[in-house]
Amino acid sequence: MLKDRRLFAFMTNQRRLLALHIGGAMLNAALLVLWAIALADSINRLFLLGQPLAALSDLLLILLILTLLRAALTYFVERTASQIAEHIKRDVRTRLTQHLLALGPAFTHGERSGELASTISQAPEDIAIIFSQYLPALFLAVIAPLIILVFVFPIDLLSGVVMLVTAPLIPFFMILIGSIAGRLARQQYAALSLMSAHFLDVLQGLATLKLFNREAAQTEMIHTITDRFRRTTLSVVRIAFLSSLTLELLATLSIAVIAVEIGIRLLYGFIDFDRALFILIIAPEFYMPLRTLGARFHAGTNGAAAAKRVFAILEAPLPERAQQVPPPALPHFEIAFESVSYTYGAQGESERAALESVSFRLPVGKQTALIGHSGAGKSTVAALLLGFLTPSAGRITVGGVPLNDLPLAWWRDQVAWLPQKPYLFNGTVLENIQHAKPTASEAEITAAAQAALAHAFILSLPEGYQTRIGERGARLSGGQAQRIALARAFLKNAPLIILDEATANLDPQTEAHINAALRRLCEGRTALIIAHRLGTVYHADQIVVLSGGQVAEIGTHHTLLQREGAYRALVLAAGA
Repeated sequence: MLKDRRLFAFMTNQRRLLALHIGGAMLNAALLVLWAIALADSINRLFLLGQPLAALSDLLLILLILTLLRAALTYFVERTASQIAEHIKRDVRTRLTQHLLALGPAFTHGERSGELASTISQAPEDIAIIFSQYLPALFLAVIAPLIILVFVFPIDLLSGVVMLVTAPLIPFFMILIGSIAGRLARQQYAALSLMSAHFLDVLQGLATLKLFNREAAQTEMIHTITDRFRRTTLSVVRIAFLSSLTLELLATLSIAVIAVEIGIRLLYGFIDFDRALFILIIAPEFYMPLRTLGARFHAGTNGAAAAKRVFAILEAPLPERAQQVPPPALPHFEIAFESVSYTYGAQGESERAALESVSFRLPVGKQTALIGHSGAGKSTVAALLLGFLTPSAGRITVGGVPLNDLPLAWWRDQVAWLPQKPYLFNGTVLENIQHAKPTASEAEITAAAQAALAHAFILSLPEGYQTRIGERGARLSGGQAQRIALARAFLKNAPLIILDEATANLDPQTEAHINAALRRLCEGRTALIIAHRLGTVYHADQIVVLSGGQVAEIGTHHTLLQREGAYRALVLAAGA
């Protein structure tokens, strides 16, 4: 599992702590040998040589000091292991979260939310075990037996040879069985990810399942998925038990061999009692690090399986953006699409062009409507402007500066986006509006809500602005959720507004109220209005018609209506 060198990137800031952990464990192993020598000598002098207890006071004091030192080192080793685990978990979660946020919706829309959530929550736990348990056990399994052998060989050569010959058998069988365990661990992790993703899908689509009476079918599907996870987990457990049985049996037989040869030689007087007792005390401790390594090997294989998924996310390429530099002084905010193309999918047959050589401008302080049939590329235009996607060809400029040369965080501060289905978090109304400007005062938030025509209904909620609105704003109607999102846009006060079918799926009265608020929002600002309903774009300063990922026409409502083009066809088809 440590063949993947990428794992050690997680140890960049923890090497000192790991060195202290391993150093403490090694010192503990050395003290163990001294403790065993002192204990064997004490028993020999007290019971065989019949020395009085007072004569052993110095030796007993040494034994007590060694015992206390070993207890302190044991606590230190466990404490450092816990700290390593916590640091690793925090680091992996932070890296995953930051990278997913940097990848943005373009990546997460192609993944299953439940699987990503499972990876962020569980994978760091499994990876931490590699460094807090498996890696220290690996070092200790190599070094601790060598420390013991350094003391054993001068005391009893035969026992040292037996230990040296039998010790390699334990890691040999561990690796032999571990190769099977690693494959099963990867299958178990994949099954867990599938189960987590499916559970989340079912919970989010519960209303639809109830509507179509598909509860029984989904129950059967969940049973199938969980049974697959159960069978995979049991396979891993069986291998773990088989491995533990094998390693324990080898260790026990090795200790038995040493005990027999020591007993026979002691019986015939070929070895002194104190030396024999020392070997019998230290023999189980000689094999203990090897047995511990075997027990932790299987936990490490789970971490290695989790790490593969983590690296798949962390190595997903980020969009090429400018470094975080001071905000530029743009001469103006006119936005231009210059022969912009964008292709979804990887190279190959799955490739699909969403935009092809699209060119148009968003004049400063004017409203530009973007219309076209579903799949024409309207939402792709919005995603490109928001920095969620990067053009495959061509470029987008702001005030003559390429958009890719602008710091992404700074640029998004200049944009207010109002999508068709705004996402509201499971927090209070105040917190959801405040996302647009974390430093805003309550007075500013109230003013934004009033401008969005949301203040009155917010005050009617049980706790006003402190009312929790549920996941995705579940306790609000569609119109109320849209007004909360609109209040965010007013609070942000950005120079560029993107409205992505912001009034779709609303009743006429609510749509009229929100349209009135939207007109106030767009006054004096550069606005891109994406719409299906043509009645919402008639008064736009400019209309861009997309068809099949290309610009079909550009003009005002009156000029385009006079042509026999795509816009006129859309108007006639809508019955306007």
